[in-house]
Amino acid sequence: MDNFAEQLVKRENLPSDNSRKTVMLIGEVLLVLVLGAIFVLTLGTFIAILALLLLIASVFGAKKLLEGFSVEYEYTLTNGELDIDKIIAQKKRKTLITIDVKKISKIAVFDENVPDNASLTIVLASDNIDSHEYYADFTHDDFGDVRLIFSPNEKILEAIKIYLPLRVRTELEKEN
Repeated sequence: MDNFAEQLVKRENLPSDNSRKTVMLIGEVLLVLVLGAIFVLTLGTFIAILALLLLIASVFGAKKLLEGFSVEYEYTLTNGELDIDKIIAQKKRKTLITIDVKKISKIAVFDENVPDNASLTIVLASDNIDSHEYYADFTHDDFGDVRLIFSPNEKILEAIKIYLPLRVRTELEKEN
C-alpha cells in the first residue's frame, strides 16, 4: 500500500517584502511618468517609439517582479520520499529538493535554540510563521549536509514519522 500525503503552504510576506513592493511600485510609477512625458514631448519621432516600447516593457517587467512575491511550497510525501516544490504566482513550479526521509538525522521544532551550522546548505520552504516551523537535518547526494526549514501540518508530520529512523522518531515524539 502506498503512503501518500501532500500539503500546500503559502509563504506569508514579511514587512521587508511589503517595503520592497512599495518601493518597486513607486519606482514604476515614476518611470511610467517620465517615459510618458518623453513619449508626449517627442511625438512623431523615433525617440517616441522607443519611449513607448520602454514604457510597455517596464510595466510588464514590474508585473513579473511583483508576481515573484506570491510564493507557495508544496510538500509531497510518497513512500518515504519527500518532494518540495516552489510555486511562484501559481504559474511557475520548480522542484527545490527531493529527500529520502530515512536519511534524516534530526527533525525538531525550529526556534531560537537551534544551533547555527555554517557548513549546512539551507533549504527554506516555510510559511514564515515561527510557531509552525520545523527543521530537518540530513545528508543529500547532490547538496551534502542540508538543513530543511519547513512548515508541515500534522498529516505530513505523521506520514514522515513512519519512515524516520527509530532514534530520530523517538526524539521527535519526546519533543511534541
